[in-house]
Amino acid sequence: MFISRIRDLREDSDKTQKEIADELNMSLKTYCNYERGVRVAPLDFMIKIARYYNTSLDYFAGFIDVPRKLK
Repeated sequence: MFISRIRDLREDSDKTQKEIADELNMSLKTYCNYERGVRVAPLDFMIKIARYYNTSLDYFAGFIDVPRKLK
């Protein structure tokens, strides 16, 4: 679930994997591995990506189906 959601949000925002990796200050390879599910994303990455998209971790965990904007 997490994998498809970070990919979908990236594609919906018309960003490349490289652009997101740069924004999150990480290597492209590391970001790609998380997005493809080659490596399990650690909590600190999940928090960064949730903040980047201004949504809750509940969306990435599958507790809610629509990414909601946080205040």
